Amino acid sequence: MVDGPILVLGATGGQGGAVADALLGQDARLRALVRDPLGGAARGLARRGVEVVTGSLSDRASLAAAMSGVAGVFALTTPFEAGVEAEVAQGRAILAAADESGVPHLVFSSVAGADQSSGVPHFDSKARIEAELVSGDVPYTILGPTYFFDNALGGADRILNGVLDLPLPSDRPLQQLARPDLGAFAAEVLLNPSPYVGRRIELAGDAPTPAQMAAALGAVLGREVRHEYVPLTEISNPDMHAMWMFLNGPGYRVDIPALRGAHPEIPWTRFPDWARRTFA
Repeated sequence: MVDGPILVLGATGGQGGAVADALLGQDARLRALVRDPLGGAARGLARRGVEVVTGSLSDRASLAAAMSGVAGVFALTTPFEAGVEAEVAQGRAILAAADESGVPHLVFSSVAGADQSSGVPHFDSKARIEAELVSGDVPYTILGPTYFFDNALGGADRILNGVLDLPLPSDRPLQQLARPDLGAFAAEVLLNPSPYVGRRIELAGDAPTPAQMAAALGAVLGREVRHEYVPLTEISNPDMHAMWMFLNGPGYRVDIPALRGAHPEIPWTRFPDWARRTFA
């Protein structure tokens, strides 16, 4: 076990929350940076014994204060509130604060494919942050999650009505990951950093096709769910259009059997199991 608390950025969100859950499950000391300490999620963390501090991913001073005396940091950035340049600015604030505070190990959650010159704006912004992290002095590990199973919930109403909308051919595998598996992997890296420092590791737990996803969802719901192909021309958001172009093209490149073999301690949730837990 590391000496000192671990700081989780974004601990009230999907990724950070999964990491916090995994660390708390291993009785780690936890500090969480939140924007609203009086919010329900932040109060819930405090009730679980987490030290909650106030700050912002773009505010270097609050980040540095939160990083004081920590054993490690789980960091992430987001382009989905203010755009990719704001995301890069978040990354630079995080890295500057980590350097200033002498953080002994920073785990950065990027995205699988960010190293492939994909042309996807929110991949490329993370690649820029990765490059600055690698060229700096803060010991790091980079994690690259693939598409999250939970992304399907954006179309939950359609699924309940028997349709899974995806802009992929029905027989095209899509590498995906359960957020709790990201949490478990990040917790392992944060609590046992020495084998992971300086590495970039991409993460996927399953690679179902849209047809297989629809069949698994139908089995849980007890009714037919069919995959409906969404033409790329119907995706108006440039970032999402570029992402689905990438996923229809080179796509993610995680060696899932090798990853599972190297890390049997991770649950590596399959899509049908996620569907059962989510829709049952």
